[in-house]
Amino acid sequence: MPKKLIKKYMPSPESIKGNKNLRFLGDKLHDPNLWHLNRRSVSAAFAIGLFAAWIPTPGQMMIAAAIALYFSANLPISVALVWITNPSTMPPMFYFAYRLGLWSLHQPPPAADFELSLESLTSGLSDIGGPFLMGCLILGIISSIVGYFGIRLFWRWHVVKQWRARSER
Repeated sequence: MPKKLIKKYMPSPESIKGNKNLRFLGDKLHDPNLWHLNRRSVSAAFAIGLFAAWIPTPGQMMIAAAIALYFSANLPISVALVWITNPSTMPPMFYFAYRLGLWSLHQPPPAADFELSLESLTSGLSDIGGPFLMGCLILGIISSIVGYFGIRLFWRWHVVKQWRARSER
């Protein structure tokens, strides 16, 4: 069952609540919905974590944790899913986001005449910034929707499979 697999690798609520760096959150960490492994909390955690993974900024884990606290989604899963974007996966993911942003904004790719100067770098960043952020937003929304409904369907399929196995015994 996915619940047993997730519980095996998830830190205990007591270890997180006892962390001195998280004391500023106070009683919010004592909300049992942050630690429950049910279809609602896990699917919301997948949506939050996958959306936050596409935010191109440092501190993605803090953003995912804040959103999970607000929506009472499973906190450890929300934060862990942000690591989909790691140093080895960021270049292809963000390049794809940039290309999708170019396509969605109907913009041609910028010219390839690049020289190493401060002026060229700043003008290049302004050229790619809009399409890149648009692509990240589109992919964040799509992946969070797919993650949310994918987990809900997988969870439902797994429960039905267990019911059938139980009824056959």
